[in-house]
Amino acid sequence: MNSHNQRHRNAHPDDQKLFNGQQLLRLQKAVYELCWLFNHGYSRHPAITLVGDHHQLEQRQRIAIGRAACSDNRKNTRNSKCLNLQEIKHRHLIIDGFNLIITLEAAIAGAVLLQCHDACIRDIAGVHGTYRQVQETELVIEMIGCTLATFEPGSVQWLFDRPVSNSGRLVQLIRATAKSHGWNWQADVHDNPDRAISTSDKIAITSDSVILDAVDHWLNLTAYMLDHYFHDAWLIDLS
Repeated sequence: MNSHNQRHRNAHPDDQKLFNGQQLLRLQKAVYELCWLFNHGYSRHPAITLVGDHHQLEQRQRIAIGRAACSDNRKNTRNSKCLNLQEIKHRHLIIDGFNLIITLEAAIAGAVLLQCHDACIRDIAGVHGTYRQVQETELVIEMIGCTLATFEPGSVQWLFDRPVSNSGRLVQLIRATAKSHGWNWQADVHDNPDRAISTSDKIAITSDSVILDAVDHWLNLTAYMLDHYFHDAWLIDLS
């Protein structure tokens, strides 16, 4: 087995200290304060700095509250555009590939996940120019496919960032998986998948806040899968 298949998207070694007990209570208070600031028109980065400094948060904690918080207006708008899986039959989906796969890889491997103010599930990982396939990758793709197939979408298009290394290899894996199951999937790399998804008339599957604010409809697939299949995931409530 290749080395890039021998890794897991595990919890950061500091996360047990940063996201438990009194720290969790402090983070919940910080998210509440950050949402209040957003509701009153404060800009994102200054608001995160203000709240983070006030609570003396570490960098990973600041990332967490930034991903968890949003204004009530954005929350309500996003929720109004969120569809149930029962509504996707014969309709066309477009998936923010790294966004979905990495979060579910993290769920299986025991990394910390965030229950956010807008009902999305987000991780603290992300892609920084390089993607490494882990042992959970193939299982995650299979589970996504089997879940979606139950609700009979018309088609599924996966998009991945072309500049991220190994994105082409992941596209090939997804194409092969779809072919073996007879799923009507497309998978491609794209120079700017966020923009492509934001301007598509297909139903988006993502937790990226910028995309959620732009699309007409989206599907909270990660939350559905955690609720049905990943009961042991390390999910902290920052909603």
